[in-house]
Amino acid sequence: MNPAPGLPAVLAAACGQGHAWIAARVPHAGRMCLLDGVAQATPEAITCTAASHRAADHPLRQHGRLGAACGVEYAAQAMALHGALRAELRQTAPARMGLLVSLRGLRLHVARLDDLAADLTIHAEREADNGDHCIYRFQLSAERRLLLQGRATVLLDAAPQNLSPDSK
Repeated sequence: MNPAPGLPAVLAAACGQGHAWIAARVPHAGRMCLLDGVAQATPEAITCTAASHRAADHPLRQHGRLGAACGVEYAAQAMALHGALRAELRQTAPARMGLLVSLRGLRLHVARLDDLAADLTIHAEREADNGDHCIYRFQLSAERRLLLQGRATVLLDAAPQNLSPDSK
């Protein structure tokens, strides 16, 4: 897919990039970096592709299968990549950590992902961003078939000690 005319250079350069480029921008390493490509990136949204759901050694497989709820991790990684691109666009450091704190309206339209022959398309669209948290609407599809969808709230750069119920 070609980038839209007038798109900022950072976002235009993201279009068509692959796994290694993505892995350099998200906190997920090795086989846990699940995304394979960037199809489109705008200031508001990102669309990525992935084929890793078919891998027999997928790190999220349980009991020989990859449940559809694992699609949330694909969406979270697309959100992380989008956040890193937005930081690059602003010429600021990306968030050091993002914590998925809320899922709303999660709808699974299939039971599992590993039995899908087609590549996944992951779309995440930013609905709100106040600096310390953001809200994204997301969906996964394969060959235009909707697999799952929902909304996620991500807390950015939360200090781990502040997340403990025992912290004072």
